[in-house]
Amino acid sequence: MIHSRKTVHTKDTVQKPGVIKMESIWRKQTEIEESHINEKIKKSQHRDVIVIGAGMAGLLIAYFLKEQGKHVLVLEADRVASGQTERTTAKITSQHAVKYSTLIQKTGVRKAKLYAQANEAAIGEYEQLIRRMNIDCQFERLPAYLYSRKDADTLRREADAAIALGMDAEFTTETELPFSAAGAVCFRNQAQFHPLKFVRKISEDLEIWEHTRVIRISRNRVFTEDMVVTADKIVLAGHYPFINIPGFFFLREHQERSYVLALSGCQKLHGMYYEIDGAGLSFRMAGDDLLLGGENHRTGKNTAGGNYDRLVQEAKKYYLDCTETARWSAQDCMPHDGIPFIGKFSLFSRYLYVVTGFQKWGMTSSMVAAMILRDELCGRKSPYTEVFRPQRCHIRAGIRNLLVDVGESIKGIGKGLFHMPDAQADDLHPGHGGIVKYGGKRYACYRDDAGRLHKISARCPHMGCELTWNPDERSWDCPCHGSRFDPDGHLLDGPAESCIHRS
Repeated sequence: MIHSRKTVHTKDTVQKPGVIKMESIWRKQTEIEESHINEKIKKSQHRDVIVIGAGMAGLLIAYFLKEQGKHVLVLEADRVASGQTERTTAKITSQHAVKYSTLIQKTGVRKAKLYAQANEAAIGEYEQLIRRMNIDCQFERLPAYLYSRKDADTLRREADAAIALGMDAEFTTETELPFSAAGAVCFRNQAQFHPLKFVRKISEDLEIWEHTRVIRISRNRVFTEDMVVTADKIVLAGHYPFINIPGFFFLREHQERSYVLALSGCQKLHGMYYEIDGAGLSFRMAGDDLLLGGENHRTGKNTAGGNYDRLVQEAKKYYLDCTETARWSAQDCMPHDGIPFIGKFSLFSRYLYVVTGFQKWGMTSSMVAAMILRDELCGRKSPYTEVFRPQRCHIRAGIRNLLVDVGESIKGIGKGLFHMPDAQADDLHPGHGGIVKYGGKRYACYRDDAGRLHKISARCPHMGCELTWNPDERSWDCPCHGSRFDPDGHLLDGPAESCIHRS
């Protein structure tokens, strides 16, 4: 029997005391009507497939399975697209940073080619679906560039690898960027779109129960807070699996945060750009706005803050007259071997499937997941299954990242066991948070702008790692597995499934 704990769930877009409200340009521009559950429908409690999570991946999986005649139910703890889907930069590409030279080296040419083909096919699937349904979501084909300001050699190798795998790519030294680049790899015929306008359309005819949190799964039974639903198959599509054992995904991926500014008054670009250097700056147009992203870091490793400030400085450096119209952040699951997990949850799970580990490429990977599970759950063999199957073991590709993640977990769990912090709650200034000593115990404390102290446990309820303060977003983040909480302990991001009660 698989358990999860009951919780009240909130998102960054919900205003909580002390939390800085940030809304993506997609959410500002799009309203998705809230679903209302017919109680008579709820009494019909068996489905062919239950999909848990109404983000891009879950909705595409449900849409394709319904097309195949399956009776599908989508369960969502919050609202449709209220997670990472509304925070994406919405690029649909097979260009995934320095990917193909690495895959060839660590997994072999055949698997690298299948990875490339799956992502190229995903772009085509989006285009066909958008045309067939006549979805007005600003879909357009355009090139995607991988660039560096200093390392042309790595990009030349990546271009050679992509070309060897049959991809339409080339090395170039010419870009539209407002600064000089040592080189770039141009991947032609990629795409971008407006994700929430797309989601609004494909979700219209799906059976979706919003505000319905799954608290437990036992064999083919899904337990919510007030009822039980059964299914022949169950798909976990909620970004990061809330089930620890079996699967052990907490040992196979970590989470990272990245930041985005929407800027008006910038010179228009005709391609999408992603940097392989340290800053990881990305550029793409969204209508008349430029989306400038970057400042990636492991979740829980942002105690100094300043990520938005650095993006603003970069923007003003190249676009003197630009105006900020929105800012937001996203969280990505990073698998050790650089390949998403799509398929059977574990060898011991007859009913359960999972999709996770999309890295920075959630839109393309969501479609790849939908393509694979459409085939697998309809009794067909997908040509891409062997590459993305969760039971794979690419030791060479993932051992370094595994050791780093294990080290972070050991450090996070052991932190503070043998000494008390020097800081006291009285030392905190308004607008600041930190792990402090209070009444002889360690607490995560935040003093809001009005001077009120918000005090919660310093430990993440997922596996007991010590939290760290994120000053950019005024949240408590777990450096081990990426759970996040607001100053009062309300859950913002999993895998934790419970809030932290105020002390």
